[in-house]
Amino acid sequence: MAGRSEPGPTALRIMLGAHLRRLRERAGVSRSEAGWAIRGSESKISRLELGRVGFKERDVVDLLSLYGVTDPTERDRLLQLAKDANNRGWWHRYGDVTPDWFDAYLGLEAAAELIRTYEIQFVPGLLQIPEYMRAVARLTPSAERSEAEVERFVALRRSRQQALDRDPPLKLWAVIEESVLRRPIGGVEVLRAQLTALLDAIQRTNITLQVVPTNSSGHPATGGAFSVLRFPEPDLADVVYLEHLTSAVYLDKRDDVDAYTRILDMLAATVPPPDQTEAQLTAILETLPVD
Repeated sequence: MAGRSEPGPTALRIMLGAHLRRLRERAGVSRSEAGWAIRGSESKISRLELGRVGFKERDVVDLLSLYGVTDPTERDRLLQLAKDANNRGWWHRYGDVTPDWFDAYLGLEAAAELIRTYEIQFVPGLLQIPEYMRAVARLTPSAERSEAEVERFVALRRSRQQALDRDPPLKLWAVIEESVLRRPIGGVEVLRAQLTALLDAIQRTNITLQVVPTNSSGHPATGGAFSVLRFPEPDLADVVYLEHLTSAVYLDKRDDVDAYTRILDMLAATVPPPDQTEAQLTAILETLPVD
């Protein structure tokens, strides 16, 4: 059993940034004034408050003084939080096989308590078996991966899957197009093993899977795959994650998050319910050719 979940550096940066924003607003200080106090700009303060950059201890000290935070215990707590937020997450050791823009997602995934996802191309990474992972890794369009790099990719993905076994476990709710479950990534036998693994996965209380039938008349998720991440910390707002070929988009504005959440709610309500997923998976398995 994996250990208890603790906020990682990405989550800590967002939490500290949100706290500093509240302190600034309470003190009646503008972003430009705060930027001047730390020898920076208004945009630097914005990036700090959004948790998108690391914190220099000197900057935090100066901001706390500017905001009138004089209590030594509170100052020490926030300075320690800044130090912890600057630590690298465990996933950084796999930086050779992941793009830089994916680091933020890995940090958010590690901090999340619930991930809801809609998938049109692959089985969600958190539910993939190693053979399927290897086949996905070899599909990379940027350059051919060596076998050593493929194994590093698999090791990273398996490490991410430990979140499903931690205490408390990450909750995953996935809605997948049926075409995903018929696409023989890695070959028919790999697909057969992957579908069998999904049958086991849906027996777990923290995993919910729904399948959109190929004969479905349509649904509102017309923009492609996406995920919505929710966190246990009150300072962390929900985040929508959209991945592209060479980059990713993170949406945290309330209107954006609400729009994508509504789409997931509509999908969940209009496709076959989770208690039918086992029958759907079994039916797909029975149609696979036998070598």
